[in-house]
Amino acid sequence: MPRWLRLGLLIASSAMLLLVAVALVAVHVLLQPERITAMLQSQARHAGLELNLASPATPALFPRPALELEGITLNAQGASMPILLAARGTLALPWRTLFRGETVISQMRIDSPRVDLDALQSWLADLPSGPATLPADIPRIDAGIHITRGSLVRGNQMLLGDVALDAGRLAPAHPFVLTITAKDAQDTPMALHLSLTPRIDGGALRLDNIALRLARDTTVTLQLAGNARWRGAADASASLNGKIDHARTGIYAASVALTPANESNPLMLSLKLDGPDNHADLRLPPLAMADWWALLNHDDGPRLSVPPGSGHAEIANIDAGDIHIEGLTIQTGDDVPAPAATSATPPSAAKPADAKPATPRKTP
Repeated sequence: MPRWLRLGLLIASSAMLLLVAVALVAVHVLLQPERITAMLQSQARHAGLELNLASPATPALFPRPALELEGITLNAQGASMPILLAARGTLALPWRTLFRGETVISQMRIDSPRVDLDALQSWLADLPSGPATLPADIPRIDAGIHITRGSLVRGNQMLLGDVALDAGRLAPAHPFVLTITAKDAQDTPMALHLSLTPRIDGGALRLDNIALRLARDTTVTLQLAGNARWRGAADASASLNGKIDHARTGIYAASVALTPANESNPLMLSLKLDGPDNHADLRLPPLAMADWWALLNHDDGPRLSVPPGSGHAEIANIDAGDIHIEGLTIQTGDDVPAPAATSATPPSAAKPADAKPATPRKTP
């Protein structure tokens, strides 16, 4: 290679390295990672949380401006148990951030987050009660969220693994889309797809055009569609209708309705199911129902009881974790509707509460 050519290549490469160094310094100055990190920590403190990084955020330019976060820890203020641990994260920024100095995040990507359900529930329980009235409009979240290789745990117990989440932009009257895939403790794949359009109308939060699809492996698929409304506290209503498609037993008509609380009754959830070997028509307080369901998979073994509420259910099989129940029949309340497959029971013959013994057993 001629000497002049070697000299030219050396000068060109040196100039290129100098330009790259200048660009990195310029990106660091323009993106101001310390300022954006401080902004995120301030927002976390307003929510009663502490955000810490293992090392200062570092700027990146290609393929788009971004800040790289390492060793993310999020916990409630004063708590030792972290709500979230993540190996790394990326805050993607629009190109205009370099020129206008705007603090705008276009997407948040988090790799390998670990969320502890006990710590999350403890933080939520300590939050002050919200205002009696809703804000004039829903908050805007222009940044999409992308999560890979996540996990949901309770202490040392794995609840969900290999979690992937994609959430789009949240804005008034703009369709919001959420997609989650994961594997449960038995390594069974699950997938959730939710779309809706939120808006504030007449002092109420309206969720229009709700489309929910929940699948467990290739065996069970739940599809519901409808609308919901919330005015604050227990003043909530919803109406969702659809079907459950079970590969082994058939298709079931399903509906979910939420009735707002009033002076005489609490918030009530109505569940209806009609299909092969399974029929249900139940009205249950949502919080009490959640507690009852948790008892089926209690640490000390299943604890069966009639759930509060009213209605009738005939369920051939229930699987809750490693608990399997066969032949569950429930009749509860003062006005027990007849099962869908039988004739109506005269009101005088209805019992206040009655439950046919079920057969619980541990699956191998």
